[in-house]
Amino acid sequence: MSPTRLGRTRWRRFGAMLLGGLVATTALILLTGKGVLAASFSISGMPFVVTSPKLHGYGFEQYAELDHMAPDSPNEGDTGGQVVVIVSAIRDAQLDGLCQSIALGGINLKLTAGSPTNKVTADTLVVDSDVISGNADFKNIDIGQDASTLNRVPGKQGAVGVFGQQAEEVTINNLRQNNYATTAVTFHLPSLHMSFTSDGC
Repeated sequence: MSPTRLGRTRWRRFGAMLLGGLVATTALILLTGKGVLAASFSISGMPFVVTSPKLHGYGFEQYAELDHMAPDSPNEGDTGGQVVVIVSAIRDAQLDGLCQSIALGGINLKLTAGSPTNKVTADTLVVDSDVISGNADFKNIDIGQDASTLNRVPGKQGAVGVFGQQAEEVTINNLRQNNYATTAVTFHLPSLHMSFTSDGC
């Protein structure tokens, strides 16, 4: 009786499976980078404040969505780990400076960047908020459109039957948001500074 050979690897099959996985992963990364697929993740459930003297953007969409925390998150409270948010998507965004802060039990983690002469820029900027304030102006706005049919920001649509609105152009002065998530294909933050401070934004 011949001894059984252990640990035999079928290299052709292994190589084919590895290559297939790499191709699929690369395709997902490229599609996400191009805004064809939305980048989604479990939110921490800790809101953060974002302010800017002025935001200007081309291609604007807005609709409601449900964000989810990771299972058994200590931040879920009585929400069941879900937060109803306003999704604001901008194809090309510019901000005359940016301040972002999160309260961490008596101290704030604060980030600042940009200025009116050295703007913060973002491509396919998507922000999930539960409060937004400021002085807004829109160009060619459509209000009450089904969120699944929005087309001002490639790859960003809401669910069928959800209230949505979109505009060709948006300007918001004295912007203030209470956010749960932010994603962008690219995010340029000149003069970035991050530190722990006693005050927030």
